[in-house]
Amino acid sequence: MSTFTCAHCGKTLQSNPRVKHQQYCSDKACQRERRRLWQRQKLMLDPDYRDNQKDCQKQWRQKHPDYWRKWRQSHDAYVQNNRLRSRARQFAKMDSLQPKPVSISGCYFILPGDCDASMFANMDALPQKIVIIPVGCTNRDVLQNRTRSTG
Repeated sequence: MSTFTCAHCGKTLQSNPRVKHQQYCSDKACQRERRRLWQRQKLMLDPDYRDNQKDCQKQWRQKHPDYWRKWRQSHDAYVQNNRLRSRARQFAKMDSLQPKPVSISGCYFILPGDCDASMFANMDALPQKIVIIPVGCTNRDVLQNRTRSTG
């Protein structure tokens, strides 16, 4: 008999000869995880299954309209903790959307890539002005004025 390591709990066990490519042991938690992963993959890949699940959930919600309101009333500690976590997630999202300051605006000289530092004084460099254009800027006059090179 061959052995396998359970993908959920990590135990090494004898494989069942009737189960080809066995990955999970028979513990309830491991089987629950196996079914959960199967359903997640099925929802992603099978549009008919996804639609059926959505319809079943909709029918259940119509038959039990007060379920979640009552559940929240009887689980106050969870509701309070969820509010705090939700605020933290919202703050993290707002914080991550802030643009990072970039300071590359200014006058630069464009030099050939194969030159060494001793040649800088003798070279004819091409001066260029680099300006940061804000995201969403569509005004042509502003864009043309900002991108003109200084000579």
